[in-house]
Amino acid sequence: MRDFHQPTRSAVRSMNGMVTTSQPSSTLAGIEMLRAGGNALDAAVAACAVQCVTEPGSTGIGGDCFCLYKPANGPLVALNGSGRAPAAASAEWYAEQGIAKLETTSPHAVTVPGAVDAWETLLRDHGTKSLEECLQAAIGYAENGFAVHDRAALDWQLAEDKLSIDPAAKAILLRGGGKAPKEGTVYRQPELAATLKKIAKGGREAFYTGEVADDLVSHLRSKGGLHTLDDFAANAPEYVTPIMTDYKGYQVYECPPNGVGIIALLMLNMWEGFEQPDDPLDIVRLHRMAEVSRLGIRDRNAFVADPAMADVPMDLLLSKGYGEKLRGLIDDAKAMPDLPPQGLDKNGDTVYLCVVDKDGNACSFINSTFHSFGSGIVGPNSGVVLQNRGWGFTLERGHPNAIQGGKRPAHTIIPGMLMKDGEAVMPFGVMGGNYQPVGHTWVLSNMIDYGMDPQAAIALPRVMSYGGKLELETTIGPKVASQLRAMGHDCEYLVRPHGGGQAIWIDRKEGVLTAGSETRKDGCALGY
Repeated sequence: MRDFHQPTRSAVRSMNGMVTTSQPSSTLAGIEMLRAGGNALDAAVAACAVQCVTEPGSTGIGGDCFCLYKPANGPLVALNGSGRAPAAASAEWYAEQGIAKLETTSPHAVTVPGAVDAWETLLRDHGTKSLEECLQAAIGYAENGFAVHDRAALDWQLAEDKLSIDPAAKAILLRGGGKAPKEGTVYRQPELAATLKKIAKGGREAFYTGEVADDLVSHLRSKGGLHTLDDFAANAPEYVTPIMTDYKGYQVYECPPNGVGIIALLMLNMWEGFEQPDDPLDIVRLHRMAEVSRLGIRDRNAFVADPAMADVPMDLLLSKGYGEKLRGLIDDAKAMPDLPPQGLDKNGDTVYLCVVDKDGNACSFINSTFHSFGSGIVGPNSGVVLQNRGWGFTLERGHPNAIQGGKRPAHTIIPGMLMKDGEAVMPFGVMGGNYQPVGHTWVLSNMIDYGMDPQAAIALPRVMSYGGKLELETTIGPKVASQLRAMGHDCEYLVRPHGGGQAIWIDRKEGVLTAGSETRKDGCALGY
């Protein structure tokens, strides 16, 4: 039971549908779609589309999407909606140009956006509403304006320098004299509204061909990008086979690489062999999470890539024996010696949401432009913020994740689905760049090992080791930080907390849905 003296909030409970997102406008759009007769997939797309307007630092139609969808009476479905590098890209080409690394704001970091294609595919195959119906709420917010929430305003402000580089981004996203909008102000995006209307009428073709594609490709090429209209037209999402590990009687499902869901499963295989202390914030538990995250991120950098164009050792990474071997490297009394340096940047901005409808269909859905406002490159006519997922590639020739034409980069965003006896128990996810597999491990352990409800499990303070630092949220006090330093960790406090999560627990016996939403973000859970 919740301690009502603690400054947090209760889990949300309902008997019919439930939606939980990081924006109230998004949650409301999802609930309205459910009450209009839509299913969980319809509600997820409607909610996500709204966030592409009202939380533009975290997501957009110029980004990518992954989805796990468990129909009440059918097998689990996984869709990879991540885009690819331009056909002309190669590590050799960049070497010839004297480009030693990809910059986050470079056109070379932009991969073809996969989200719109993924939405249309999911709705066609598993939804009950049209894409046009699912975009109406988002169009309204873009055209008529929305009230900027506090966390969205902070993320916007922190991105001002980035958004000032591209004149189109500055004109569209910094309308207030080059400044981000403050919380409580109204912001409109008429260019994006017009684009969403085109997509509502013309579907994916209106985004990947025609005026919108012309706007994006010509703008990228004016900056030296290799993109072509053919690259956009050729985009296609892909249904993939989910991957799984057992954790204490439950089955945890993730999407396979090029995403890092496989690293979440590796971390759970490491984690399950530990006896958990009574206190979920015990110093040994925090230390173990730091060490597990170090080992997981090391293997992510070495192995995760597009399996269609590289050899990814999935059997090894999913092996219980390999997880046990890595766990054996961890000393409960002290930190390990330094590991090889990590390759991907620590900052990521993403939206994760989940929906369960009255029929028991469950949707775990994630959409992202990667870094805050992606590449900072915006279509001057379309208002589309372009992702910088290509920055997840390496330029090291011969590496499994080396950039190559038509290849998908190693990808941080991962939806999760907890199941038991063939039924969905909980769609869940924890956004936040490199923190995501760590967050999946932490939140699931909080619930399964400590009996927390989704809200309590999500709210618990977080740590992650990255780049030689143990990154602490400020809710981890100085006494604990001092103890961690004594164990050999180089601790630092974060400006922004680790990610954000959502989850919906399905109690079929009682007929109740219980949801948690991220206190570190602006959103909420709602049910009916």
